[in-house]
Amino acid sequence: MTDTARLDALEIRITYQDDIIEELNKALTAQWTEIDRLKRDMSVLTDRLAAAEQSAGAEPGDEPPPPHY
Repeated sequence: MTDTARLDALEIRITYQDDIIEELNKALTAQWTEIDRLKRDMSVLTDRLAAAEQSAGAEPGDEPPPPHY
């Protein structure tokens, strides 16, 4: 293989690697965006669950029996 052919092969290889790195970077960025969204959703659901638990009251045994008893 001549020096020119080797150089051309290396340049082509670097170009492909640059493209792959760019694709991986885009995928990673998209994943982090999705992870951030899921964390926000989880936080909202955790807050809603805590609020529902508080509004439901304490232990069921602490409530007086219904009037029909």
